[in-house]
Amino acid sequence: MAFDREKGTKMGKRDKDTVSYTPEQQEELKRLEHALRDHMKEAKPKRYAHSLSVAKTAESLAVTYGVDPYLARCAGTLHDWYKVPSNDEQIARARELGIDLGVDLSLVANLLHGIIASRDLPARFPELPAEVWQAIDRHTTGAADMSPLDMVVFVADGIEPLRRSSPGIEKTRKLVGVSSLEDLYWESFTGGVIYVLETGRYLYPGTLAIYNAHALQSRGA
Repeated sequence: MAFDREKGTKMGKRDKDTVSYTPEQQEELKRLEHALRDHMKEAKPKRYAHSLSVAKTAESLAVTYGVDPYLARCAGTLHDWYKVPSNDEQIARARELGIDLGVDLSLVANLLHGIIASRDLPARFPELPAEVWQAIDRHTTGAADMSPLDMVVFVADGIEPLRRSSPGIEKTRKLVGVSSLEDLYWESFTGGVIYVLETGRYLYPGTLAIYNAHALQSRGA
């Protein structure tokens, strides 16, 4: 399956799979990466490496699927910013922000970091558009109405090269550039659900609602 890779965005020209950014964009990417390094590298070195890997993977996926790679790389860089605080600190901050997922937040602590970052970081990086914060917000939970950028960041987080391989992850990796972005996201999303079920972990009820919404949509219901 072929995909139209022409962007029509503010970024520079693309040569094959290489992206050229404007000087302003290059400076912003450096600023984000430096901020991430100062915030995370010593406290969470593996998370820091993962974040940079997600950023590059999101950029590559964006090129493949005609999504703005600059926004994808920005979102990938910052997506796990709030992974530095402990779970208890994340829960406390989520409660301060009035985040309500319909269950006790201690049950879904691993889902909170993106939602918190999407609300806290715009004040620190006001130059980034709302699309970046939405993608960060949704990168752990997904949504029934995912934008292309949302899907790119979600998938990148699941398949970046540093993530330990599994049959589900390898299956998703092999679909890049073969399946549509929607099908790629669906494979990644359902693979995550299967992982939760197989490991006997708590399944966030909102996941079932999102799954059913996508299942009905894919059937034309």
